[in-house]
Amino acid sequence: MTPATRQEVLGLYRKILQIAKNWQSASGQIEETVREKEYIRNEARTLFRKNKNVTDPKLIKQCIEECEARIEIGLHYNIPYPRPIHLPPMGLAHKQGRTLRHQEKLRKISKPIYLKSHDEVS
Repeated sequence: MTPATRQEVLGLYRKILQIAKNWQSASGQIEETVREKEYIRNEARTLFRKNKNVTDPKLIKQCIEECEARIEIGLHYNIPYPRPIHLPPMGLAHKQGRTLRHQEKLRKISKPIYLKSHDEVS
């Protein structure tokens, strides 16, 4: 990791911790605000520790983009949790066959960048 990339990653981590410190839940309830602040800190800590040994520049860039996207979406919608993708449920597909494979492929393709690491951690 180059020194500039390292500074960018550390800056993102500091930014997330600052967001968590100043976070206010949409409902304004104290218990929910505390829960969401703790979620933000734990999620950041988990994902940053998981990716601390990544050395591939492309993968580092992808992680940085994911982090920036999650920050922007979280601040915009005032929701710290990842927003789900909106696809029809798989209940209409058969347990096997072309329709099921097609729906699974659609889900994989349509997954936003900010949810890639969330599924691996949660």
